[in-house]
Amino acid sequence: MTEFRYEVLAKSGNGRRGRLHTAHGVVETPVFMPVGTAGTVKGMLPESVKATGASIILGNTYHLMLRPGAERVAALGGLHKFMNWSGPILTDSGGYQVMSLTDLRKMSEEGVTFRSHIDGKQWKLTPERSTEIQHLLDATITMAFDECTPYPATEELAKTSMELSMRWAKRSRDAFQARTGYGQFGIVQGSVYPDLRYRSIDALTELDFEGYAVGGLAVGEGQEMMFKVLDFTMPRMPQEKPRYLMGVGKPSDIVGAVQRGIDMFDCVLPTRSGRTAQAFTRRGTINVRNARHAEDTRPLDVDCACPTCTQYQRGYLHHLFKAEEMLGAILLTWHNIHYYQELTADLRRAIEEDRLDAFAADFHRQQAEGDIPPL
Repeated sequence: MTEFRYEVLAKSGNGRRGRLHTAHGVVETPVFMPVGTAGTVKGMLPESVKATGASIILGNTYHLMLRPGAERVAALGGLHKFMNWSGPILTDSGGYQVMSLTDLRKMSEEGVTFRSHIDGKQWKLTPERSTEIQHLLDATITMAFDECTPYPATEELAKTSMELSMRWAKRSRDAFQARTGYGQFGIVQGSVYPDLRYRSIDALTELDFEGYAVGGLAVGEGQEMMFKVLDFTMPRMPQEKPRYLMGVGKPSDIVGAVQRGIDMFDCVLPTRSGRTAQAFTRRGTINVRNARHAEDTRPLDVDCACPTCTQYQRGYLHHLFKAEEMLGAILLTWHNIHYYQELTADLRRAIEEDRLDAFAADFHRQQAEGDIPPL
C-alpha cells in the first residue's frame, strides 16, 4: 500500500509544483478537484470527469449522511465503488454547512444538530461522527470538523469560532483511524485577523495533520481581501505538507492563490455555471444564452481540446439552452471542468519552468481582452 506523502518537485516564486501520493493514486499539484457533493459530479459520467484530466474529486459528509447514509455506502463497498470512481476522494466534513445552514442547525460545544432540508429529520454531527462517516465512506482525505466562520465577523466572534474549531480539530484527530495511504487535513480558521490565523496554524501543526486547509475564505470577503489573508497566512503554513484552499474559485482566484503557495482547490463554479449557460474560457466568461451566439459557428474556446469545443459550435449550444435541453448543461459542464484542468496543468508547467509570474500576467491579459466577436 502506498504511503500518504507529499513532495515538492519545483518552485517558482511562492508557487509550488508538487505530487501527492495516496492509497488511491497520485495527485499532481496544483490541482482542481471537481465537486461531487452527493456522490456524483452533476451532469457528468465518472469516466467523462476522468477524461478531463481530473485526478481527485470531492464528496460531502453532510449530504451523504442524509442520503443514502454512510452505513449504506459502506455496505455497498464504499464511495469509490458506489460512484465508480477509483481515484482519490476528499470529503468535506460538514463544516461549511454549519455556516450555510444557520437556520436549520443548533450548535454547542458537543457538535451541531441539523434539521434536514429534505424531510425535517434531526441529525447530529460531532467531530467524532463526522470523522466516522468519512471513514465509512472510505475517503482518501478526511477533513477535520470545524465551524466555517462567516464574513464579516468581529474579531471576538472570529476568535470564539476559531477556538471552537481548534477544539473540534483535536477531537477529529483523536477519532481519525490512521491507515496507510490515507490522510486527514486540519482547517485553519481566524477570518481576516492575522493573530487568529497564526494561533490556528500553531494549534493544528501540533496535531501533525497530513495536510492543512485554509477555511473561512470565499465566503463574501472578495478577492482582494482573500489574497491579503493568504499573503500573511501562507508563510506560516507547514512547508512540507499540502495546502488546500477550500471553496475556491474563479480562474483568477486560482492563479493568484497558486502564486501565494496553495496546492489544492475545489469549487462548484464549473458545474453550477455549466448548468446556467456560463462557460469559462481563456478570454473570460461567455453566456451562451446571449443572442449574439445564435448563428456563431465557432467553438467556445478555439484553443480548448475538450469534446464540447472540438465537436460543437456556439450556435448549437445556444439552441440547447434556449430549448431547455439537458445536453446544453452537460456540454458546458464538461467544457468548464476541462478548462479548469487545463488551467491547473498550465500552472504546473509554468512552475516547472520557473515562469509562474509571466504565465499569470499573460492569463490576466487574455482575460481582460475578452471574447473576440466573429468576423
